[in-house]
Amino acid sequence: MTTPWIAQAADAPPAFSPPSAASLPDTEFGKIVRQGEQIFLHTPKLAAKFTGNDLNCASCHLDAGRRADSAPMWAAYVLYPAYRAKNEHVNTLAERLQGCFRFSMNGKAPPADDPTLTALQTYMFWLASKAPTGVVLAGQGYLKLPAPAQKADYVRGSEVYAQYCAVCHGADGGGQKNGKHWVFPALWGADSFNWGAGMHQIGNAAGFIKANMPLGQGGMLSNQEAWDVAYFMNAHERPQDPRYTESVAATRAKYHDSDDSLYGIEVNGHVLGSDSPPPGGKLIQAAAKPAG
Repeated sequence: MTTPWIAQAADAPPAFSPPSAASLPDTEFGKIVRQGEQIFLHTPKLAAKFTGNDLNCASCHLDAGRRADSAPMWAAYVLYPAYRAKNEHVNTLAERLQGCFRFSMNGKAPPADDPTLTALQTYMFWLASKAPTGVVLAGQGYLKLPAPAQKADYVRGSEVYAQYCAVCHGADGGGQKNGKHWVFPALWGADSFNWGAGMHQIGNAAGFIKANMPLGQGGMLSNQEAWDVAYFMNAHERPQDPRYTESVAATRAKYHDSDDSLYGIEVNGHVLGSDSPPPGGKLIQAAAKPAG
């Protein structure tokens, strides 16, 4: 006789829907949840001392961290603590979020007990309320695409980018502002995520693009187009990996020795990572300004 939990494990991952924003409780707990939601949506403004670029958490985790196949927060919360090959030890949720600030936000890690991390974790807990713990839920992480029929290609990717992406993210990948407010994030260059971020991995970028881009038209691109434009996006310089050792080659050997990373690879005559802006972005620039 098969037990119910074994039968469930053999089936597709269970579906889950997070609570609606309207259902957020008007309590002291709800106040911290709201703080976490606002930090998630306005990260450079509300967590400025930890962010080196102008990306928000919601730049990669769409719909305030609710959207399936966009690394939703409700699916991540139930899987931590967890072992991560990236740093070869069991990570708490706080440590996982610290990595987001260090890599995706090109900034620095908040202390584990900082109110910023408390608010973000409280928001994630609320989104995941009533979800089973320790279970991979449908829509967790980014979409996993099959290997492309043809090897991902820079030229084809540039054509897809020009047709579907440049209108929002700019021909130079630098994103777009409305006044001082960033509307569309930078995809490469000094204002984007650094070489340590998960989105620099071609597979993650391709899955995210396939499921969610162009914005509001997810699924429109073919798998091949998603792979090609992900390759193109990640074949440009971005801030240096903060784990950089003595050389690009050594850093690739230690942290990027995978076909999923273009760091340290020569593309169009340029070795990626060899001309990266230093990590830290705005935080480094602010520290370098003379006092007074």
